[in-house]
Amino acid sequence: MVPDEIKSAWDAREHGRVREGQWRQVFDSYSNDFPDQAGELIRRMSGELSPDFMVTAHIELHTVNERRETLASRKSSQNAIQALAPELPELLGGSADLTGSNLTKWDGAVSVLDGNRGNYVHYGVREFGMAAIANGISVHGGFRPFVGTFLMFSEYARNALRMAALMKLNTIFVLTHDSIGLGEDGPTHQPIEQTSTLRMIPNMDVWRPCDSVEKFIAWKVALKHNSNPTCLILSRQALPFQSRDDEQVEAVERGGYILRKELGALDVVLIATGSEVALALLALERLKVDGINARLVSLPSCFVFDQQDREYVLEVLPHGVPRVAVEAGVTCYWRKYVGLHGAVIGIDSFGESGSPADLYEHFGVTAERVVTAAKDVLRKRVLT
Repeated sequence: MVPDEIKSAWDAREHGRVREGQWRQVFDSYSNDFPDQAGELIRRMSGELSPDFMVTAHIELHTVNERRETLASRKSSQNAIQALAPELPELLGGSADLTGSNLTKWDGAVSVLDGNRGNYVHYGVREFGMAAIANGISVHGGFRPFVGTFLMFSEYARNALRMAALMKLNTIFVLTHDSIGLGEDGPTHQPIEQTSTLRMIPNMDVWRPCDSVEKFIAWKVALKHNSNPTCLILSRQALPFQSRDDEQVEAVERGGYILRKELGALDVVLIATGSEVALALLALERLKVDGINARLVSLPSCFVFDQQDREYVLEVLPHGVPRVAVEAGVTCYWRKYVGLHGAVIGIDSFGESGSPADLYEHFGVTAERVVTAAKDVLRKRVLT
């Protein structure tokens, strides 16, 4: 039981009621004189996107799909920010001393410095402070904060990322240099378990897009979220554009979809994300030569895909069909999709220093190994 004197000293309900009433009177007067500005303030504080946002997003997505560019997903992310920022005056970006590498700044960004207004914060080498500040801005409302660093350095910000999910905030975390594709910086900078462990945080949406289209849609979905944070997992290396029809482009927003459909009776499903989607596509073509009908499923957001209805999930991942997943990271997470009898191609050790091509070969994250794994799960299925 709280003593009366402490309760009285800390009880600000009446004081708050009076102050809010005074503020309401001022705001009502302001709304009469400046209805457009008042409406804009209400929109921003409520976290709603502007009426023109979806129109701009639709037009830009069509443009991105038409360009068919091969880009690092950190670059296509910057392009998405550049395209959407004009419709998001509340956007507040920033990076932990890695702006030039994260590609988080856009042409309309103005650095926040002493004595001037701006919409881009240089946080310095303080990843946790950066993420915590962004969370505080989300709690306050009126801004849509996003912050950036290397995926590996998300470890320094981990408790703030977890709190964003626990508090149901819509903070966006841009996490670049997502794999051994980082190359020569070596194992201290090469994420192995980070993407999977971020996925395991309840209420955290994690996108690892395979090209510019998936990257744009990832930004669109992240900005539409209003009760969970998003981690955008981005590559340093260029990722080839993947052709899609209109139905497939629309399906990206469901978190997982059929990128390449099998010809004839389905034998095996290949599941991939990010830079490994192109690798899985090579494996699919080689399996086709051997008379094996494979389906390629791109699964950029497990969080969104797992929220889809059972009918759609089974349409994408049919029951009883062997599955092989490939991602340049720890393998254990993917057992939820491939089961005990499927196969996972990944990395269960720390990285090494070397060129990206050499490292992928060294760790066996290759099309050849996916082909071998697919044939192996099919052989085992026949034997059982």
